[in-house]
Amino acid sequence: MSTVNCPECEAPIEFAEGTEAGEIIVCPDCGVDLEVTSIEPAAVQLAPMEQEDWGE
Repeated sequence: MSTVNCPECEAPIEFAEGTEAGEIIVCPDCGVDLEVTSIEPAAVQLAPMEQEDWGE
């Protein structure tokens, strides 16, 4: 199982079995959304913020 540190709060995060690159995971400590950018070596980055579409 791979472990990375949250880029926001530095908390250790373990990838669940079957995690794939491109998935969005949530930091269990600070709750920020993270995008898995690589499995080997394990790497994450802050997930891009989605723009709200208010029906316009």
